[in-house]
Amino acid sequence: MATEVSHWIDGVSAPGDSGARRSPIFNPATGQQQAEVALADAGTVNTAVTAAATAFEEWGQSSLSKRTQILFEFRRLVAANSRQLAEVISDEHGKTVDDAA
Repeated sequence: MATEVSHWIDGVSAPGDSGARRSPIFNPATGQQQAEVALADAGTVNTAVTAAATAFEEWGQSSLSKRTQILFEFRRLVAANSRQLAEVISDEHGKTVDDAA
């Protein structure tokens, strides 16, 4: 059974609302199906766009020091999880893990 990939909207996992419309996700290195995604309908897309617009407005109103703090924490998390991120890139793009890193 393939892994189900959901949408990520406003900080939470959100399934697609298109009913039975689903799409397989293949590992490009093997050609094997590795996951499946529920396709979004117009309502789901509108929810995502609205959430992004709200987040953008909040981000723009944040102080420079707060934005800097968040970006430095993001950089720390990327460095701390670089191997796992390389494995995800490898699955999604068919690269070797070393090449993805």
